[in-house]
Amino acid sequence: MLDHLIRAATVVDGTGAPARVADVGLRDGRIAVIAEPGTVTEPARSVEDATGLVLAPGFVDPHTHYDAQLFWDPYATPSLNHGVTTVAGGNCGFTLAPLNPERPEDADYTRRMMSKVEGMSLVALEEGAPWNWHTFGEYLDALDGRIAVNAGFMVGHCALRRHVMGPDAIGGQPTAAQMDEMVRLLHAAMDAGAWGLSTTQSSTHADGDRKPVASRHARPEELIALSRAVGEHEGTQIEAIVAGCLDRFSDDEIDLFVEMTTVAGRPLNWNVLTIDAAVPERVPRQLEASERARKAGGRIVALTMPILTPMNMSLGTFCALNLIPGWGDILGLPVPERIATLRDPAVREEMLRRAHSPEAGVFRRLTNFERYVIGDTYSPANAGLTGRVVRDIAAERGTDAFGCLVEICAADELRTVLWPMPTDNDPASWELRRQTWEHEDVLLGGSDAGAHLDRMCGAPYTTRFLGDCLRGRKLVGLERAVRMLTDDPARLFGLRERGRVAEGYHADLVLFDPERIDAGQAKLVHDLPGDSPRLDSRAIGVVSVRVGGVETIRDDQVTGALPGLVLRSGRDTETVSTR
Repeated sequence: MLDHLIRAATVVDGTGAPARVADVGLRDGRIAVIAEPGTVTEPARSVEDATGLVLAPGFVDPHTHYDAQLFWDPYATPSLNHGVTTVAGGNCGFTLAPLNPERPEDADYTRRMMSKVEGMSLVALEEGAPWNWHTFGEYLDALDGRIAVNAGFMVGHCALRRHVMGPDAIGGQPTAAQMDEMVRLLHAAMDAGAWGLSTTQSSTHADGDRKPVASRHARPEELIALSRAVGEHEGTQIEAIVAGCLDRFSDDEIDLFVEMTTVAGRPLNWNVLTIDAAVPERVPRQLEASERARKAGGRIVALTMPILTPMNMSLGTFCALNLIPGWGDILGLPVPERIATLRDPAVREEMLRRAHSPEAGVFRRLTNFERYVIGDTYSPANAGLTGRVVRDIAAERGTDAFGCLVEICAADELRTVLWPMPTDNDPASWELRRQTWEHEDVLLGGSDAGAHLDRMCGAPYTTRFLGDCLRGRKLVGLERAVRMLTDDPARLFGLRERGRVAEGYHADLVLFDPERIDAGQAKLVHDLPGDSPRLDSRAIGVVSVRVGGVETIRDDQVTGALPGLVLRSGRDTETVSTR
């Protein structure tokens, strides 16, 4: 007997093949039968009429930070609501394990680091996760059997360094014995099911003490030794970030990436390729790394987002503006001193000079302050400004845009919510995106879901992209769009029998209305441990999401079922060799 039968669905199977109407039967967590409508005679415990609805594989998000959130939110909301059934975590060199049992203070260091570098609520980290593990395997075990999505995790370089070197991980270099111990720990993590290594050397990544995170102090030979270890395990990967990911790679960075992927014989993915027609030289430069890797016997994959991610900012809390060169020191001052400094015209002039200079890289797209929209305000002086564009307010006040913005924020003691309107929302940039998606080493992703919780909301990229493909810009057709969200990332990670609607495959499925599929506007909610805030977005047109055949979402509401698996390398992933 079938567990469930979905009748007359428009099946988009993830391979890019033309859609077809079919009945799909599920049994024991797998897709048991796909047949012409009305031809399935085997009885089913439940039956669903899906006429007019699209049945697709569950979406695979290749870059998330749900490492902590899954403990208090096993549904990985809002990703699951938006059809994501498999998430890849442990990215950017940051994981919650391993923790050295001889230094219990390392857990506090890790929490403060994650709060700073990934914008997670410190209260939520402290209260929402059990912190009852030391090894990476124990961390995975702590999630086993208690999540609604499938989740796989890289092991973070920062955790490896901290475990072995302690405080010396910041600024120090490992001895030969310490290097051997790091490699041993990485092997142990992959033996337990880690998907591979993640690391960062990005200049934007600082810990809770505002110091460069541990992996930023690693020399190339350390990264190569760890990469070589990755290649000794089945079904593994590398994920890496360097400073050039934000704009353009240096030759040394390309050389490093190429050597890492080739010594491992495994794909290396990086995040995120920002596409802007105003900077036409960026995409060719960034993809030069992929082309050189192919020639050397490796593979380098760039992640890029198919939407403009909704985000909010403020001058009162850490956000992307802090990452503009020269801005971090000013925006890190105590609030009264920060306001006084920002009100100095000479200071603002220098800040704008640096914001518009080449050194600002990709953050230049956030520095057209006249295009900012004012969000929530908190003082009588700002009454009526919510929803208005700074350009118009500045014109009324006879001042420049940035000065106007500073005065609005100062009236709220810098609590004003700001919504930037990036400049790369023009037809030329969207056409450049469409062209770039054709490259064999470009993959959709980079949501950062689970991180930067009150500042950005990338998780709904799946439904928003599909809605745009069906009823908006229509840059790609439905079948290709689904493949880009499902089979393409599943094949990169070597996910066994996932990513397609095919007989024998795991029944990770999303059923949606093609006339309505979309994502709602991002809104700030307070539903984290400690009443901490985050941005959320409702899914529109998603009828049902199933993980392993079990329904986890019905009409944008979680069902309470927890059928998700911790996906472990080797068992649940197969090797995607570059050789």
